[in-house]
Amino acid sequence: MDNATVVSYPDEFEKKEIVELAKAAGYTVVDVVTQRQILKSEYGVGAGKAEELRDTVSRNGSKTLIVDESLTSAQAFKLATITRVEIVDRERLILNIFARRAKTTEAKLQVQLAELRYELPRARDEVRYSVQGERAGFMGMGETSVDVKFRALKRRMSFIKEKLARAESSRTLHRVERRKLGMPLVSLAGYTSSGKTTLFNKLASESGEESASLFTTLTTTTRAVSFADPRKKVMLSDTVGFISRLPAYMVESFKSTLDELTYADLILLLLDASESEENMSIKLTSCMETLDQLKVEPNKVLLVLTKVDLLKSQDSRHIETLPMFGGMSVIKVSAMRGDGMRQLKMRVVQRTSQSEKADMVPQKFP
Repeated sequence: MDNATVVSYPDEFEKKEIVELAKAAGYTVVDVVTQRQILKSEYGVGAGKAEELRDTVSRNGSKTLIVDESLTSAQAFKLATITRVEIVDRERLILNIFARRAKTTEAKLQVQLAELRYELPRARDEVRYSVQGERAGFMGMGETSVDVKFRALKRRMSFIKEKLARAESSRTLHRVERRKLGMPLVSLAGYTSSGKTTLFNKLASESGEESASLFTTLTTTTRAVSFADPRKKVMLSDTVGFISRLPAYMVESFKSTLDELTYADLILLLLDASESEENMSIKLTSCMETLDQLKVEPNKVLLVLTKVDLLKSQDSRHIETLPMFGGMSVIKVSAMRGDGMRQLKMRVVQRTSQSEKADMVPQKFP
C-alpha cells in the first residue's frame, strides 16, 4: 500500500490510535504531523500548515495524507489541490478498514450502508468538482447531476436496509428460540483490539482469527458454551469492537450486529489492562458511551481486565481498585496464560443464573 503522512492532534493517545488505524488500512506511515486545531479553515488545517504538509509529502514521498478528523468534501478537495496527494479523513479511513475486514454477506452490507451514509452529505460537492463547467448552488447547471446521484444513493440505501432488516428478523427469531430453550446470552464487548476474540476462542474452544490489528472482528459469532454443568449452556457472542469518535451513523449501520448487546443477559466488557491508566480511562469512557447509546443497562455489564500476564506482579495485584472502576464489577484474566479463567466462568454462571430467576417473571421478548 502507499506511504502515508498522518495529521493528528498532539495528544499521544490520538496519535497512536490514528497510526494504528492507518496500518490496519494497509498504509505505511512515514511521518506524523501534529496540529492543535483541525477543521478550523478551508483546508481543515491552517493555510500555513497546508503548505507545510505540501512540502512534507513532497519530501517523504507520501501518496496519501490521512487527517485525524472528519473533513467536508470541500476541505478535502482544497487540501488535495494544494498538497497534490489523496486525502483520507478519519471516517473514510475507518470505512476502508471495515471494507477490508468484512467477510460475511451481512458485514459487507453493513459496511456498504455506512459508506453510503458517509457519501450522501458529500454528494453535492463531489458532483460539483467532478463535472467540469458546472456551476454550484441552487438551480446551477450541476443541479441535475446532484439530483441523480442523490436518488441513486438513496435507492441503494433503501435496498441494503431491506436486506439487513431480513437479517435482523432472522436474528430476532433466533433470540426467541434461545429464550424458549432457557439459554442466556452472554456477549463480549470492548474497545477494538482489547482481546475479545482471544477470550472468545478460549471460552468456546474456537479458532477465530486473532490479531493485534484493529477491527479483526466485524461480525457476530455465537456459540453454545457450557461453563459448569454440561447440561446447562449459555450462548456466547463475540462482537465488533468499539473506537473513540465513531460517528453515530456507523453505529447505526452496524445496529443489527450491535443489537446483540442490547438483548444480552450479561455483557463482558473487555479492557486491555496492559495499557496506561490514561489510555484505559479513555477507552473505558468511550465503551460506556457506546453502550449507553445502545441503551444497554449498566447492571448487565461485568468489566473484564484482559492481558494481565503483561503486567508486573505488583501492578496487577490491585489494578481492579483503580478509581476509574468505582462501582463496577471487575475481574482480571489472561486468556493466554489462563489467569482468572475459572473465576470468570464462575461469575458468568452466577450472573446468568440470577438473570434466569428474573426471567421467571412473564416478559415480552423482542
